[in-house]
Amino acid sequence: MPDRTILVVGTYDTKDDELNYIADVIRRQGGSVLTMDVSVLGNPSAPTDLSKHDVAEAGGHTIREAIEGGDENRAMQIMAKGAALLCARLHGEGRFDAVMVLGGSMGTDLALDVCSALPIGVPKYIVSTVSFSPMIPPDRLPADVQMILWAGGLYGLNSVCRASLSQAAGAVLGAARAVEKPDHSRPLIGMTSFGKTVLRYMVSLKPALEERGFEVAVFHATGMGGRAFESLAAQGAFAAVLDFAPQEVGNHLMGSAISAGADRMTHAGSTATPQIVSIGCYDLVDLVGWQPVPPRLAGQDIHAHNRLLSSVMMTADQRREMARAMCAKLSSAKGPVRLVLPLRGGNEWDRPGGPLSDPDGLAAFIDEIRAHCPENVERVEIDAHINDPEFSETVLGIVDGWISSGIIARL
Repeated sequence: MPDRTILVVGTYDTKDDELNYIADVIRRQGGSVLTMDVSVLGNPSAPTDLSKHDVAEAGGHTIREAIEGGDENRAMQIMAKGAALLCARLHGEGRFDAVMVLGGSMGTDLALDVCSALPIGVPKYIVSTVSFSPMIPPDRLPADVQMILWAGGLYGLNSVCRASLSQAAGAVLGAARAVEKPDHSRPLIGMTSFGKTVLRYMVSLKPALEERGFEVAVFHATGMGGRAFESLAAQGAFAAVLDFAPQEVGNHLMGSAISAGADRMTHAGSTATPQIVSIGCYDLVDLVGWQPVPPRLAGQDIHAHNRLLSSVMMTADQRREMARAMCAKLSSAKGPVRLVLPLRGGNEWDRPGGPLSDPDGLAAFIDEIRAHCPENVERVEIDAHINDPEFSETVLGIVDGWISSGIIARL
């Protein structure tokens, strides 16, 4: 008997051969397939398990509406809405174990909505002619999506695209068999950080929080890490967040391609998740190392971290702008927020005498935080550096207080 069922989604009117080939590979490997057609104009060579009419109706529309709208973008959005809702419902009913969506740019647009509708731990594979393209915004990417480039597959089967499609089919079935889904027996705390050379609080905080009964997930705040963090925060997955590395806010503000999206530092607040926020690497803008420096950052001190990543030091005015942006984002939070402000610096390199030391810039940032800190945010200032033990002790004190008062539930 087939051990796992894969939902295969695509436009069966134009990509019938490719989608059927994927299904055949999955079946030959012992899996089962559930098919979903998201076409608008044409029909598949044989009926699919979920028809295009089923998809449109799941979103409150009809195929006739999609056709008569006269706009292919509007039509695909109708299908994307229906596909996402239908996929979520089918997964809730236990109808499939993993999903694979095949498409070009239109199909990828739909695929991102479909995958975002499914919880973390459900294998999600997008096989696309535009995989890894900069046209895909980071805020559309689910936390655990996988993308495979559909090489040589714009129109029809050939040996080149069979190589990529067969690997994709094997990958999604293998993932469905091997996945270890999240264990919800302990409440989860989400923390943002960078490597231990620049931010060290996680070394002491993670085991201390685990001793208190929490599971701790640390997210690397280099664009996609922050996106995953925000995706889970939007789902209400965290008992609390320790958002100590807000650099992605500054990246987006200054026009860097290393962005977690315009909504970074908002989803925990929108779900009333308790937040402790701090200023790790607030003063740096990360850039794609092999791309030109954006005009507004030209001429500023720059550090080449590696061939992929460079960091630019913010000016005092840019730090003030960063402070205002952080305060504005936190002002809409529906849950409790503590802003822990270490007055001696926010990364290992900005200590006195360090290569990025800028006391005037730090003072400008702190002054702007004090001036614009919203009423719903409790500011906690400490005469210490973010990497000093006092910082972690202060954070643990807040967590313990929230546990005692019932703000954070501990199993």
